[in-house]
Amino acid sequence: MRAITYDWKSYFLDLMSDLTPGAFISILFLIFVLLIGLFAPWLAPFDQGEILTNESFEPPSSNLWLGSDFLGRDLLSRLICGVRVTLFLALLITFISFVMGVGVGFLAAAYGGKVDATISRINDALLSFPSLMLALIVINSLGSSFTVLVVTIAFIDMTRVYRVARALAVNIMVMDYVEAAIVRGEGKGWIILQEVLPNSLTPLAAEFGIRFTYAILFISALSFLGLGVQPPQSDLGVLVKENMQALLYGEYTNIYPAFTIAAIAISMNVFVDWLLKRSSAKLSDEI
Repeated sequence: MRAITYDWKSYFLDLMSDLTPGAFISILFLIFVLLIGLFAPWLAPFDQGEILTNESFEPPSSNLWLGSDFLGRDLLSRLICGVRVTLFLALLITFISFVMGVGVGFLAAAYGGKVDATISRINDALLSFPSLMLALIVINSLGSSFTVLVVTIAFIDMTRVYRVARALAVNIMVMDYVEAAIVRGEGKGWIILQEVLPNSLTPLAAEFGIRFTYAILFISALSFLGLGVQPPQSDLGVLVKENMQALLYGEYTNIYPAFTIAAIAISMNVFVDWLLKRSSAKLSDEI
């Protein structure tokens, strides 16, 4: 196997040319959701906290396209703002967990020996704690501010990213081109940045998508339990929780945010599956 070098323009053109219909639809939907989150303040018809009617769970109408929530607020506006909060937190959590997990994983693989063994055993110890239980303990102790949520979930997620990054780096470190770089006298930092990172970008990108989905589901679960995003802010998990009683009245108010969570997760998984299959096919051609 040879080292991978990227001509980024050609790489993305090649990427787009191999898109399957499912992956194409998934990418379009994810871009659509990201644009909604980005422009939420301008897309929301009303302020998310504004009470527009005295009737709870009012059916959809020309004024309230998705109806009202349990307090008479516009559900569409709250859903748009909830998407913004959920995506912002999930992206921030995933980015931080990847910076920590990939950095530590690559360093452990590059140095090996006692350094690798020590870091890996600490990581295994952290993985032994149930994720949700650990998050509940920390958040109950420190409060459920955005900072606590982001740092706690990113730290938990980092342990998973570390294992993937280390496994990739260990396999790459024994390749001929890496051994040639070591013989030339290249330092650990150069090898990590110039050899290990470029050759692991595609599987890491797929893992980023998986971790991003996990972060959305984790945030929504904590919010549903009342320990995530707190009022007056809302995310998708909060919207599901606070509108649960709508089902008793035959309304589907809480189905909309639940469907949004599911649609984002499914779209990301379809895209990641396509990316991994494409990566495996390319790898087979190069060997």
